[in-house]
This record gives sequence, structure tokens and C-alpha cells, in this order.
Amino acid sequence: MSTETEPATRVHGGRLIARRLKAHGVTKLFTLSGGHIFPIYDGCRAEGIDIVDTRHEQTATFAAEGWAKVTREPGVAAVTAGPGVTNAMSAIASAQSSNSPILVLGGRAPAMRWGMGSLQELDHVPFVRPLTKLAATADAPDEIPGLVDDALAAAMRPHSGPTFLDFPMDHVFSEGEDAGIQGALRDPRDEPAAAGVERVLALLAEAERPVIMAGTNLYWGHGEAALLELAERRRIPVYLNGQARGCVPADHELFFSRARAEGLKGADLALVIGVPMDFRLAFGASFGEDTDLVVLDRAEPLRDHPRPVAAELYGGIGATLHALLPGAGPVPDTTAWVAHLRETETAKREGERAELADDRSPLHPMRLYAELAQVLDRSAIIIGDGGDFVSYAGRVIDSYEPGCWLDPGPFGCLGTGPGYALAAKLAHPGRQVVLLVGDGAFGFSGMEFDTLARHGVDVVAVMGNNGIWALEKHPMEFLYGYSVAAELRPETRYDEVVAALGGHGALVRTPGELRPALERAFSAGLPALVNVLTDPAVVYPRRSNLA
Repeated sequence: MSTETEPATRVHGGRLIARRLKAHGVTKLFTLSGGHIFPIYDGCRAEGIDIVDTRHEQTATFAAEGWAKVTREPGVAAVTAGPGVTNAMSAIASAQSSNSPILVLGGRAPAMRWGMGSLQELDHVPFVRPLTKLAATADAPDEIPGLVDDALAAAMRPHSGPTFLDFPMDHVFSEGEDAGIQGALRDPRDEPAAAGVERVLALLAEAERPVIMAGTNLYWGHGEAALLELAERRRIPVYLNGQARGCVPADHELFFSRARAEGLKGADLALVIGVPMDFRLAFGASFGEDTDLVVLDRAEPLRDHPRPVAAELYGGIGATLHALLPGAGPVPDTTAWVAHLRETETAKREGERAELADDRSPLHPMRLYAELAQVLDRSAIIIGDGGDFVSYAGRVIDSYEPGCWLDPGPFGCLGTGPGYALAAKLAHPGRQVVLLVGDGAFGFSGMEFDTLARHGVDVVAVMGNNGIWALEKHPMEFLYGYSVAAELRPETRYDEVVAALGGHGALVRTPGELRPALERAFSAGLPALVNVLTDPAVVYPRRSNLA
């Protein structure tokens, strides 16, 4: 419950914004300098909120999303009017598709001159409204505190996601009233259990081959402890994707990744927790035709399910999973089912050994990840920004804790990596933060290594440099026998670019050079790029990415 903590005072609009952010626990503002938002900077400086500036508004907004992804707190970005807001829109859309709670603060041309052709005059709200849970313009300075409160609350409310506010220059420079109300954002752990668990308990009581398929909303709902308890008590195999990776440690006896097709197709019951049945689950076809599906999430889905489900539970993730724990009665014996999946998992991992030990030069991506695994801490935060190169990482890089795997998510936007890495290292300065970046993805936000250097953020980036857009080149050649617009300059020295921007760079041509280069990068104390030449002939085995 909000309570008044100090007498009302009048301060300028930027200070009003900063005070509301501070009241809700915000400590970082990600931004790119712009005159429309100077008062926000002044307010944040006065209130002790760190201002972290980037080289592109897209990165500032990705950094806000990265902050949300590693802390489960709202991330906040401020961008100038017009192109500042339009540059941020890809990142806002990314946050929407991943349910990432962020607030984007936009500058806006003065209300008193609206429609006269002021610099960077644009009505942003119609553009961003389809991408956000709330989008509004402050019509007066006194409206600012309430709007900030409403936007942060909306960002955190399930389904969580992005919100947007913009502030006309004349309002944000003018004074308004600060009532001094303490902030109080909703805690997902307090959300009540869903109704209707009796039907699901009955299904669980009959299931001999159950599985759990959990995704991003499990993470946003702080459901990892309850999930692990449910899996252990009922002996249910677990598969994870999106932000749920790490919510069950990769070395847990009930965690599986390689045996996913076998598990989902062979299950008689699947608990689909916090994950939509989108292209990543083949629109529901990843499960067997006779598999009973139970959908469990924090709120009702935004889209209809692509296939019928046996039951739906919408409420607090943790509380609902606790309600599904077995009681005093017998629990179906899943020993044979778990053992079968473990046999499949082990066989598939054994089948990867040849690629993991591949001695070719340029390197096979699997050999690169085998070497990287030897220098990663258990708590390392891994960030993927690329196509085929990151697909390999998603297959073989293991996560052991929540919030340790960040990728572009279902929106698939390249250029996310440096912003995510910046936020992750600022949130967890004592951890390894490793950015896995393709040479194509580097082109979207490579200048942000200047940002990392300026802010003293010693992220280690490892590049798979194959000189092509592999995600497009290989499928196009399969379809047409040729490819166009799929070539990059081979062996480009991106490591020298990073060195010129104030970081540490290294080039790796052979497998034997990789481990020493990685060790030097981790000890450099600077943002680093290990530029690894990888074989452009390697084709990642996948279903069509056009589905």
C-alpha cells in the first residue's frame, strides 16, 4: 500500500520523473543524449540514479530490457524525440515479445508549439501503442508522477511488458507537485493460485509419461523453486526455453535438452508453463497427437491456442505449482519414463563428441563452444546475439541459475547483445558476462564497444566469424541453388575495431589458439572481443526458419 513519506513539494518535470523512478527502486537510466530530455538527466543526477549512455537509442532500450532480464525489475530507458523514439521501437517490440517489463521515456516537442513544425516533432504514441501495454503523453507537469506510477505498474502486471511515456519539453522543464508517495510495485510471488487445479491433479494422477515444458513467464513469475519441487516430488522430466533456462540446473537428473523431441512427442501429459505454443513448439505440433496439454500461465494468453488443451490454469505461477504437489495418495511411477529419456539424452550427447573435438581450421562452432565451456563459471551470464552461431550455443551451452541466458527471444532482433551485456555486467559486476556474437550481428551495434569501454564494463565477447549470413545463405541455396545478399567480407578484423574503441581484441584462426585467447580476454580487465574464424561451410541442422 502506498504511503505518504514527505510533504508535497514543487520541482521541475524531470525531477518529478526521477523521484518516481527512485521511489520504485530504479537505480539505472539507460539513454542517448538528447536536448528534449535534459531535465530527466538533471532529475536523475539529483536523485542519485545512474545515467548510462550508449551510442544508439536501440541499444539504450535493449539495455533496459537486459536489466529487466537479469534482475526481474523494470528497466528504464530515456530517448529524445522523433528519431530517438523510432530508433527505440525494435527494442520495444523485442520486449513485447519476451514480456520484458520496461519503461521507455520519450522526449517530445513543446505542447505550446505543437503542429507548427518544431524540431523532431512527431506524435509517438500511435506508433508505439501497438507495441506497449500503456502509451501516453503527459498533458501537464502535475500529471507526471501519476503517469510514471501507472506505467511502471502496468509494465510489471501480468503479462508483463513494455510501457511508454513522452513528455513535451515545456511540461518537463516546468514545475509540478511531488506528493512524496513511496512506490510499491507488485511482487509476482504474491499472486494467488489459479482456480481449477482439481482437474489437473486428476490428470497428473493418471499420467505415466508426464513432461514439463516451461518458458519465459515461469521466470517472470519467480516460479523456479516451485517448479523444481513439483518436478522432484512427482519425478517429472523438465524442458526449458527462453528466460526459463537455468530455472532447473542443467546437471539436474530431471533436466533434459537433447531428448526434447522424444519427450514431448512421447508424453501422455504435458504441463506447458509460461510458454506460448508458437514457432518454437511448432505451433503445438511438437507434442504428440494424443498428449493431453495443460496450459499454466500468469494470465490468459494473448492469442488462441493452436490446438485443443485439456485444462488451463491462470494465476500465480509459484502458488499454482505448489497446489499441484502430490498429497498423501500414491504418485504414478515415472522411473521407466525418466530412464528412457535419459538414455536418449546420453546417446545424443555422445553423438556430439566428434563435432566438439573437430580440429578443422577455420573452426567448427561446436569446437569453439567446447573450448569456451572450459573457462566458464557456473554463474556466468551468457548472451547470444546472432543466427547460426547462437543456434549452436543454444544447443550446447548449459545454464545453472535463473537469469543466466539472454537471447533475442521470439522477435529475433539482432544487435541486442551489447545492450544486454552492458546491463548484465552493471547488475552483476562480479560475474563473468559473455557475449556470443555473429559477425553479422556485430554490424548492428559494434560501436557499443565504445560504450562498454567508457563505462569500464569488462564483458568478454566471442565472435563466430564465418563471413556470411548463414541463416539465410544455406536455406536459400537449398531452395534455389544460389544465394544473394548473403555474403560478408571474409576474415574482417573486428578485433582491431574493438581495440581501436578502447577494448582488447584477439584473432583466432586455429583450435589451438582459442583457449589461450579466451584466458587473455577474461584477464584483460577491458571489454574484449575474441574474433574466431569459423567455417562457412558448416550448416546448422534445423527445420525451416520460414515457419
